[in-house]
Amino acid sequence: MNSHRAARPRLLPAALAAGGLLLATACQGNGEPSGERAAAPSAASAPASSSPATAPAAAPTPTPTVRPKGAEDPALKPFYGQRITWAACPPDPAAAERKTDLSAMRCGRLRVPLDYTDASGETLELALIKNPAARQDQRLGSLMVNPGGPGASGIQMVKDFDKAFRGALHDRYDVVGFDPRGTGESSPVACLDDRQRDAVNAADEPADPQAAKAQAEKQNADFIAACQARSGRLLPFVGTRNTARDLDVLRAAVGDPKLNYLGVSYGTYLGAVYAEEFPATTGRLVLDGAVDPSANRVDGVVDQVIGFDRSFQRFAADCVEKHAAECPLGKDPAKAAGKAADFLEGLREKPLPTESGRGLGTKLAWTGVDRLLYGDQKTAWQYLRYSLAQAMTTGRGDYLLAYADDYNGRDAKGHYSSQEDAFNAVRCADGVPAPSAEEAQRAVQRIHEGAPVRGGRITVDDLYDSACPAWPVKPAEQPHTIRAEGAAPILVVGTTGDPATPYAAAEALAKGFADATLLTLQGEGHGAFGAENGCIDAALAAYLTEGTLPAAGTRCS
Repeated sequence: MNSHRAARPRLLPAALAAGGLLLATACQGNGEPSGERAAAPSAASAPASSSPATAPAAAPTPTPTVRPKGAEDPALKPFYGQRITWAACPPDPAAAERKTDLSAMRCGRLRVPLDYTDASGETLELALIKNPAARQDQRLGSLMVNPGGPGASGIQMVKDFDKAFRGALHDRYDVVGFDPRGTGESSPVACLDDRQRDAVNAADEPADPQAAKAQAEKQNADFIAACQARSGRLLPFVGTRNTARDLDVLRAAVGDPKLNYLGVSYGTYLGAVYAEEFPATTGRLVLDGAVDPSANRVDGVVDQVIGFDRSFQRFAADCVEKHAAECPLGKDPAKAAGKAADFLEGLREKPLPTESGRGLGTKLAWTGVDRLLYGDQKTAWQYLRYSLAQAMTTGRGDYLLAYADDYNGRDAKGHYSSQEDAFNAVRCADGVPAPSAEEAQRAVQRIHEGAPVRGGRITVDDLYDSACPAWPVKPAEQPHTIRAEGAAPILVVGTTGDPATPYAAAEALAKGFADATLLTLQGEGHGAFGAENGCIDAALAAYLTEGTLPAAGTRCS
């Protein structure tokens, strides 16, 4: 095992350091995470009912998994019969600063049952945004989008991807985003306050393994207690299967007979679950940066740790070999990643100063690094070189801290979005079973062998912590292959150098479907949509607007 001891990758909030499990938050043009909050949409017409309760429940019931009858269920007809009232969106200073034109966009709300097995009970309101088709005379309907997370804002995705949607997609479709239940402006799960979140994100784990374990256990226990206290009534109902049911209500409310959909990262899981639940109304689905629903969740953790380690090694070698004048990682490509890891690990004892007065320790520094590893080789890697150069040559941590804050959903005023609380609530509701002792040992061995720069600190205890062992809701979901028999052909997109959802997951997802085609981007970064690759953009446009799938085995570079 390599001697470099990089901070542990993010497994649960208590172990936050080197990147979130399957976390692709609301993206900006090149598929990089963004921590900005969504604006509050305007009200819409919907069945009258009560607001969702978020008070703690003494004994939450499991997330419902009984398949609903959808539009055929008489109890759900008031929801399926809604017509959304679209109105001008509220001002968004962040969008204005980026010069994103929101003048044509419209916002609204959709009401859905809190519990699909009790449609007459409490309800939730989902926040929506629509960017109307530029050519209404050629309009095909709506293209629903979801950026993943879980916990990221679909409203923010529509705003941030404004340029990426221009052209054929926006010409022919109303691009519609929504904040899934429990996220953003849709009755968000609330756990930690800003002060508590700052403390958790900045708390480097002790070097002593036993002290690190005790710290992680306390942070996890405190986090779960806070979620239960502030959102206990909501927690059993925030899983992806319920969100898929919401998506079908939204499809009907906008008047589409079938769902056309673009899901990125964990949004691919939402798309796959939708196709499983509602194959007859599945239209053209693009699933980019895939999550494999059949994979053991521990294997997903392992694959991601290895993926980020390999991505970081490729970045470091590229830095030395092609950008020597601005690269602070020495002259030996084989040692470059280790040099950076040693430096970042040293921040545990000597955090770097920043203009804000906050220190940049090991955990926040690795989070900033991973924020940029989500991006592409041309732009994001350049920013990562600059950020490491500032830290390693000037002793300042401003750049890496800014990217860490962006990743963590922290704005300039110190306020956090709901994405991290929602991330944990959804993934635990979706099911992360604890591994057996043998599985955990094998997983740790794989990490130590496959992630020599950054995996050395991972232990069996970390894998158990990542499995939501004490989460108050016991999920019924289990890893399984989704066939989606009877659904229309599905387009799966995978990037060979994706660190967050490794390419093998895209291969497995496509293979599992009854009818799917895999499109490959040979390159770096998380997700191919928005990467400004002409080959990918043309293939997506041809499929979504004409129904023409790329030839089997198509690879873009």
